[in-house]
Amino acid sequence: MTNGWIGTGKVRAREAGQAVEITIDGLTTQAKYYKPLVYEFMRKEWVSRPSWGDFTVEIVMEHVGDPPWMDLDNLAKALLDAIKGYLFHDDSQVARLLVERREGERERITIRASPRQSA
Repeated sequence: MTNGWIGTGKVRAREAGQAVEITIDGLTTQAKYYKPLVYEFMRKEWVSRPSWGDFTVEIVMEHVGDPPWMDLDNLAKALLDAIKGYLFHDDSQVARLLVERREGERERITIRASPRQSA
């Protein structure tokens, strides 16, 4: 697979080395909205198989102006549920999870999942 983005709608993804980056354009206050959106993208457009081993997952929600009224833990759970079975087999493989909300240039969510590097 190339380092180019796949997907043309709200959700796009690419492989960057061993990491997978997924972006979701726009924000809503309903964390549950993201699970079917990302799940359908992974089901229809993602081609690689899930991996075993520990993973690091970073989720960044960027907002413009006041942040949306959303619990980051609910957002993380919805997104992990959506990518489980496509990037890794089970949530228990996530050894490090970073979830962050910050002001950005546009409203979007970025997910970066990569195999955990051993210390």
